[in-house]
Amino acid sequence: MFIFAFLNSQILKMEWLWVLVKLLVEGVFRLDISSKLGGSIHFFLYDVIKILILLSVLIFVISYIQSYFPPERTKKILGRFKGITANILAALLGTVTPFCSCSSIPLFIGFSSAGLPVGITFSFLISSPLVDLGSLILLMSIFGARVAFAYVIVGLVLAVIGGSLIEKLGMEKYVENFVKSAGSVDIEAPELTRRERLIYAKEQVQATVKKVILYVFIGVGIGAVIHNWIPAELIQTVLGSRNPFSVILATLVGIPMYADIFGTIPIAEALFYKGVGLGTILSFMMAVTALSAPSIIMLRRAVKPKLLAVFVGIVAIGIIVIGYTFNAFQFLFV
Repeated sequence: MFIFAFLNSQILKMEWLWVLVKLLVEGVFRLDISSKLGGSIHFFLYDVIKILILLSVLIFVISYIQSYFPPERTKKILGRFKGITANILAALLGTVTPFCSCSSIPLFIGFSSAGLPVGITFSFLISSPLVDLGSLILLMSIFGARVAFAYVIVGLVLAVIGGSLIEKLGMEKYVENFVKSAGSVDIEAPELTRRERLIYAKEQVQATVKKVILYVFIGVGIGAVIHNWIPAELIQTVLGSRNPFSVILATLVGIPMYADIFGTIPIAEALFYKGVGLGTILSFMMAVTALSAPSIIMLRRAVKPKLLAVFVGIVAIGIIVIGYTFNAFQFLFV
């Protein structure tokens, strides 16, 4: 029990870092962290450093594991299964691909051109930006293990159900012809040495950090403002339990935005400490990561409007249902 508490406080939450940043803000900047300005600077520095440390370590480990599953091998593995089993495997595959929604679409096109059923490819497309091992660890560092694992489970369930529904509705014919006719080159991926895998993992860390760091800065900045400057009463009025449409509002606000999940977590953290319902927060995070406007625009090039509308509708309704469910049973997690 002591070991778990130590890991949670010092490794995940990095309480030692919180103390160091406090000493920095109060000793160097001469600001009290209980003040609005001092608290904002402390929140920003602590969250940015914590997220970048965790992100770098996690992406390195995930990318090393991912080096054993190149696209060619993944296509072959998924091609062996059918029905709900294939949807589950595709959703699980999404958890080890540290991609945002836009980055997932080229793989989605590759899987579709390789002849995989449309339902399987959509299970992957929903899961990949929504759920990954990195988000699990970061969510644990803020909300605890119960919330983190519950988020991953409902994300996987949404991916499996969403892909299965799209398959059942016969949406295959609404994939653009150029995707279906592209074909795929069946090349056996070369076996990498341990050194090559380490280099690949390092390069993935560098590429991922460069890609998401702006969103981390923006997300942490917004979180610092929410945490220290916006009155809790105002946030409660708009997104609190007194507003029965809070989950729907959070989902609709999240859809036009574009950020990696690592950029939304600081905003979620600030909203949580202001008393916003857990389901409302998770709905916002899911909408931003799974249904961002840029990814929808990119996806439109690969699928026809009817399939795009069905995809957005299924995922949006699923996110809203998840949000209200979490709000109703929040007492189980907090």
